[in-house]
Amino acid sequence: MTTAPAPPPPSGVSRTPAPARPRPRTDAAAARAGRHRPLLLLVCVALLLATAVLSVMVGARTIAPGTVWDALFHFDDSDEHLMVRELRVPRTLIGLLAGVCLGLSGALIQAFTRNPLADPGILGVNSGASLAVTFAVAVLGIGGAAQFLWFALGGAFVLTVLVYALGAIGPDRASPVKLTLAGVAFSAVCSGITSALVLKSTATLDVMRFWGVGSIGGRSLDILPVALPLIATGVLLGLASARSLNALALGDDSARALGTRLTLTRVTVVLAITLLAGTAVAVAGPISFVGLMVPHTVRWFVGPDQRWILPLTVLVAPSFLLIADIVGRIVLPTGELRVGLVTALVGAPLLVVLVRRRKASSL
Repeated sequence: MTTAPAPPPPSGVSRTPAPARPRPRTDAAAARAGRHRPLLLLVCVALLLATAVLSVMVGARTIAPGTVWDALFHFDDSDEHLMVRELRVPRTLIGLLAGVCLGLSGALIQAFTRNPLADPGILGVNSGASLAVTFAVAVLGIGGAAQFLWFALGGAFVLTVLVYALGAIGPDRASPVKLTLAGVAFSAVCSGITSALVLKSTATLDVMRFWGVGSIGGRSLDILPVALPLIATGVLLGLASARSLNALALGDDSARALGTRLTLTRVTVVLAITLLAGTAVAVAGPISFVGLMVPHTVRWFVGPDQRWILPLTVLVAPSFLLIADIVGRIVLPTGELRVGLVTALVGAPLLVVLVRRRKASSL
């Protein structure tokens, strides 16, 4: 049995092959990225150690490296030793913990919502935590950082659930655009109520004017015994969700076909985001753009695999936060610039660049 030949093309029409669609990423490029990931991991570890050392050694007042070494291992009651042990070391520890929380919560939100431009600030999580802390100070008269923690966790959880519930209404479920719009709307409402509570009382204004800017300086380490178990739980839950988030990026139906338990994944990720973002706000105040910039930058180098994005973000985010804090200490001739302002000054132009890009890094 023979097949009939294809009919000739109409007169005046030449048969030309259709142009091939460009591939978004070749196998060779993916292989090169895979080979470079272990080296990148070592670079990130070295960067974190270097910035931690610089954070202890560099400040508004110049202290010799030998004096810093003696303050750490041969402490006496001199002013320089007290400055290193009582100011710079706690500041560095708070920066490390807050950076881990902010970066990992941002990476989880971006993967969870499939929105590469999402972070705890844009989705309203920080605003919810800030509103809860402000309510605790203005209405309940609470002033301890350890007590702030539970209110920040509650506010972060409520806003995360509300944003996702509102964004999930409709036929297209929780699309990135709907989640972002819901987060911006709730963030505006929470910010307005927070401002009203702060302006209502002078005592509340005195407490909140420094905390509300976002800073890792002048923070007490008394909160760490309570915060460390919560941070460790959030980090473990977030890292354990990496494989499920990779499957979730393919869509709910594909993830379910691959054996992903969607409800368990969503509950785990929301709990991790709540623990990390709420603790970060309680410890350092609402610091913006860290959760947006760092995961996005890491994704440029390692691709969309969450198994690499999440651990590298845990290393890069505290490095970025400490660098911003060091810049804030030395950029002004007198005084210092709060780290929340430095990250905003750096993050706002970067956000403009991301928006102007033809296509953001895929998830």
